[in-house]
Amino acid sequence: MALRGLGRCCRSLAHESGKGGLFRVSPSGWLETCSGAKRHLLSEDVIKLQDFQEKKLAVAHLATGSKGNYVELFSEKLKRNELILKDELKLLLHLCQSGDDLVIARDAIYRYHTENRNMAYGEFKFGPLFVRQCYELGLQDLAAAALTDESMKGFFNDATSFNIAIDMLFTKGSYENALEVLRTMRNQGVPFNKDTHTLAAGTCYKLNTTESYRICTALIEEGQTKGHFIPRHAYCFAVALAVRQSDVEKAQSLYSQIMSTDSRLCQNLKVVISAMSGAVKSAISTLCAAVLPKSPSFVKKPEFSQEVVDLLRLRSKGGSHMREVEKIVTRLEQGGQVTQLTVDDMLCHTPTGKKKPAPIMEERRFSRRTLRPLQSTLLSE
Repeated sequence: MALRGLGRCCRSLAHESGKGGLFRVSPSGWLETCSGAKRHLLSEDVIKLQDFQEKKLAVAHLATGSKGNYVELFSEKLKRNELILKDELKLLLHLCQSGDDLVIARDAIYRYHTENRNMAYGEFKFGPLFVRQCYELGLQDLAAAALTDESMKGFFNDATSFNIAIDMLFTKGSYENALEVLRTMRNQGVPFNKDTHTLAAGTCYKLNTTESYRICTALIEEGQTKGHFIPRHAYCFAVALAVRQSDVEKAQSLYSQIMSTDSRLCQNLKVVISAMSGAVKSAISTLCAAVLPKSPSFVKKPEFSQEVVDLLRLRSKGGSHMREVEKIVTRLEQGGQVTQLTVDDMLCHTPTGKKKPAPIMEERRFSRRTLRPLQSTLLSE
């Protein structure tokens, strides 16, 4: 089991220190690890915070009485140990506007789970609703505590609840807690999906320990064995972690399993691997292929991180390819193809998700100026 004994591991893992990019060049020529910006790894398609907030507004508008009165009345209901109905709990979870409200909602779901532990909840899942409330109010610790509480086993039976909670913890830098939530998800038999694999690899990458490296590679290998889809983003995290752990051979192996390597992140990692393995000529070839002749400003050019080209310069210093490296790097700099973004920035980005299709505009039948019927769409103003 890839996550066996993870509880003990989590307590011993330490946060990364310092600020900066994925790599910092040391006098020895190795790249020291640094923690970068903390950003979400899940897109709005998964978080669905906007949809949730719109639903909250609609429910609040339709609900009778004030929000405060309802939450207060519900708190009294809990004190009287009265039965909690499904629709009442749904309404409560939509009306929470503060941390105090959410604490009452948490107590309510605990009671509801206790009362209905041996009953099917039907199609509706309360987990994502509760976790999205925690997300909106910035209460990631409350979400993590509920998800990892043994008495709540079976209530959060979907990957979405765990994924959103892990993403929250990742953003706050609580990587040990994120790994603990992942362990709970695994122990409770909640199936991993592609987002889980990305979050798991990202969390292990940030922890950057021998144990987190073992967990990361084991989860990817297990996922491959079971035929799961491993996203490119997860592979990139694993590759970067292998480099950080000085396992260049494993980094090369993981990189070779990425189906499409034409992204900016993949190309940067390719140069890093080549430089670290001593294949300076291969790194030069990658950079040469990215150099574009003069082209319009709207044409997107391949970009390489300043820290990556600095690493290549360091690795080629005093060697037979030093002048060639300087020449190609200079060309990239002059072409505006060297960015100050670090590899860590590229790794820990928030995906844009799927773009919603633009609404189809209804064809106008009358002129706005004369109010007369248009004879043809070609005559529309």
